[in-house]
Amino acid sequence: MSRFGSSLAKKRCAKLGVMRKFQDILRRMVAVFTVGALGTLGAGAIVGIDTWVSLSMAGLLAVASVAERLAREYLDDGKLTLDEINGAFSPFAKSEEFNLPSDDEEGKSEPKRQK
Repeated sequence: MSRFGSSLAKKRCAKLGVMRKFQDILRRMVAVFTVGALGTLGAGAIVGIDTWVSLSMAGLLAVASVAERLAREYLDDGKLTLDEINGAFSPFAKSEEFNLPSDDEEGKSEPKRQK
């Protein structure tokens, strides 16, 4: 008998992977919106645009940029790997240290800590 037992169990296991990726993308999109919006907090006031308008425009532009990268990666092969997801978010990440490990790297090595 296989590790998963049945095809139904295999589908559930695959769906959990998809749900994990989906939740990760949604959470990171909120973070990208925040980073993009807060980066222009004062700029809108200087040119006379309402604060909420400049925040929402900057945040939506940042989210659209990431969504475009994800869509392009998906069009290549019809799949999104964690490396591709990390690559789409990398312009907004402070460092690569906080990206999720890919399926190949998961569990093989511990993250390096600074001393």
